[in-house]
Formats: sequence, C-alpha cells, structure tokens
Amino acid sequence: MANGSTLENTMWAAADKLRGHLDAADYKHIVLGLIFLKYISDAFQELYDRLAQEPYADPEDRDEYVANRIFWVPKEARWSLLQANAKSPEIVILIDSAMAAIERDNPSLKGVLPQDYGRADLDKRRLGELIDLIGTITLGDAGSRSQDILGRVYEYFLGQFATAEGKKGGQFYT
Repeated sequence: MANGSTLENTMWAAADKLRGHLDAADYKHIVLGLIFLKYISDAFQELYDRLAQEPYADPEDRDEYVANRIFWVPKEARWSLLQANAKSPEIVILIDSAMAAIERDNPSLKGVLPQDYGRADLDKRRLGELIDLIGTITLGDAGSRSQDILGRVYEYFLGQFATAEGKKGGQFYT
C-alpha cells in the first residue's frame, strides 16, 4: 500500500503521461477509470489468493466476493491481463472489453465505467506506460480500503484536474 504524498505524486505522474495529447477534461476519465479498475482488481486478487489457499473454497465462486463486499472481476477484466498486454496495440480493445465485462457482472456499476479507450486521439504507447505505472501501486488491498485510499486519490485528482482545467475544485464535485 502506498501512502501520503508518494501515492498522490505517483498517481499524478500517471495522469501526466497522457497530458500532452489530451485536454484535462478528457484524460481525467481515462485515468480515473483505470485507477478504479486497478482498485477493484487489487481487492479481488487479495480475496482470490486467500480463497485459493483454503482447502474447500473456490476462488472462482462469485458468491464469495459478494459475501465479502468485493466486486467480481471476470478473467478478461483482471489487472494482470491488462498489464501483461499494456504494450500491445490491442490494449484499448482489452480495456474497453474489461470495463464492459465488469459492468455486465456487477449491475451496480452499469453505465458508470468509461468505455472509450479505443478512440483515435488516445496515444496507445502512453496508455501502456500509464498502465505500467498504475500497476506499481497497490490500491485495493485491505489496508488501503480501510484508509479509503480510493476516496483520497479521487479527491486529489479532482482537485488537480480542476486546476488543470482552470476551474475551482467544487465544480467537479457537483
């Protein structure tokens, strides 16, 4: 788990990977979508690993995740797959498919995840670098969840994006 300004600086460096080519209003959705995906993937993987060690547990049983208030992450949406393919030209297709699969298998997320990573103005090489950088940070483990790391990261990013767009942070919260 990362902490303090180290986490925030690393995450902002991740966002900065795309800044040169996109407007802040556009890249904020790309970056925040990937951060959320990493967060739920970390939480999922932590429980998956624990279940894999238990003699009669099935780490592919969705009910285990629901019972533990963890989002189910289908195989095609797991961070490990995306990170392994970060440098692939098909990474944008994989990310869009991952977001769609998460929404499909988690009805409470229906319609909220970005699914436009395949757009022409998104530099796929920089996107791969962004995935690699986000992949170095643990966001969804139990310790991070107990400290509301996701909330802290989102709040920090909203403030930074507001500054980048020349707006007050409150305009993003409403």
